[in-house]
Amino acid sequence: MMTTLSSKIEALLFVAGDDGLTMSQLQFLTEAEAHEISASVDSLTQKYSSPETGIMLKELAGVYQLVTKPEMAETIQKLVENPTPQALSQASLEVLAIVAYKQPITRLEVEDLRGVKSEKPLHTLAAKGLIQETGRAEGAGRAILYGTTMEFLDYFGLKDLDELPPLPEEDAADEEETDLFMTKFQEAFKEEVEV
Repeated sequence: MMTTLSSKIEALLFVAGDDGLTMSQLQFLTEAEAHEISASVDSLTQKYSSPETGIMLKELAGVYQLVTKPEMAETIQKLVENPTPQALSQASLEVLAIVAYKQPITRLEVEDLRGVKSEKPLHTLAAKGLIQETGRAEGAGRAILYGTTMEFLDYFGLKDLDELPPLPEEDAADEEETDLFMTKFQEAFKEEVEV
């Protein structure tokens, strides 16, 4: 399947989001000439001028962006005022539990405990306001340290981190006990989402 220059530009602008892309960035990323990009941008502008689409291509100070049309503002406002609650994935819950109990903690330390990459769950949790950057670790690279937020405490109905349920003993023979804090954590989260 052949990809057109217009579709490449459209995909790049979608991924760039609010930052948008300049003509020189589009030239570099698509390896196309300026006149070819201008023609494709014109084609996309025409495509989005249809009343059937809710977005448009906008140029502001030499930066191209895909933005929502002004007439969509009322519809979008409803989403902003009433976001749909979304349950956290198992990976996000695991990462949240690790950050809650081990904070401040770096991404590498989280991944070391989980045994798998944790960049996406950390990003999701930060976007939901449940964790935040709390500083930088000492040493080479100065890795970002993560910790929970006031929103985390509020969401789970905690006054402070001392109210977190205690972790089970590491030498517990029963595997069910080992998973106890995670189960309680998930139950608390589900109850909050249902409210």
